Amino acid sequence: MNSKYKVLKYSSNKFENIDDLISIEEPLEISLKYNESNKWINQSLSITMRTPGDDEDLVRGFLYNEQIIKNIDDIDSIESYGDKVGQYNIQNKILATLNNSENVNISKIKRDFLTNSSCGVCGKSSLDALEIIKKNKTNPLEPKIKKEVIVKSPDTLRKGQSEFSKTGGIHASGLFNSNGELVAVREDVGRHNALDKLIGCALKSNQIDPKNQFITCSGRLNFELVQKVLMTDIGIMIGVGAPTSLAIDLANKFDITLIGFVKRDSFNIYTNNKKVIVD
Repeated sequence: MNSKYKVLKYSSNKFENIDDLISIEEPLEISLKYNESNKWINQSLSITMRTPGDDEDLVRGFLYNEQIIKNIDDIDSIESYGDKVGQYNIQNKILATLNNSENVNISKIKRDFLTNSSCGVCGKSSLDALEIIKKNKTNPLEPKIKKEVIVKSPDTLRKGQSEFSKTGGIHASGLFNSNGELVAVREDVGRHNALDKLIGCALKSNQIDPKNQFITCSGRLNFELVQKVLMTDIGIMIGVGAPTSLAIDLANKFDITLIGFVKRDSFNIYTNNKKVIVD
């Protein structure tokens, strides 16, 4: 989703007035409705800045990636509500109703629920906290991907984007099979939101296949992004930019192959190179 803005552009030693397409950024208030002790509870969870569109995928992925729910089938419905507001006349509130409170991590909601969807598990002792909710590592040997697939994936991701070519100001996450074919892609002004949208979409469509897939992201890789991919059991993550130190530590701990600084003829493997075919 984008909008046209008036811009004064400087180029070739002169200024000119042009129309420029800009990616829209709007707040989304996410709320949860669940039953506890035969009483329905409405809990405001998070306000995140996102690009409107695929909001249901965003909420679905967010709830799963943060492990508030264990299974997306526990979601009965997701619906936008409230008045249409702002210059774009859109609803900026969304409610997820759950049908199985036994699988809801209510203690997590009450104890330390996030105020920002890009927060991940920050504020807790990162790696130790993840070991509590994630018991298994990813497969240390599968899938195997060729170096040619790695270097091509950012270009394939960009070609799969609908908004980047228009605005140049939006992130993307793509789900690929091990042959380098793009399975699904989602975009958002927020890197974390783009990944939540992708995973939410893939879970709904039953497209997750850890033995034959990897994920590529358009920017740098930080702890929260790796954490979200870890929840899917997908063991290869590629970024156009650099990883952070904690992203590398997390990938090491769970046998994820973390690849960054991908260019047309080069890339860096930061962890577990056993999944990359180097011959």
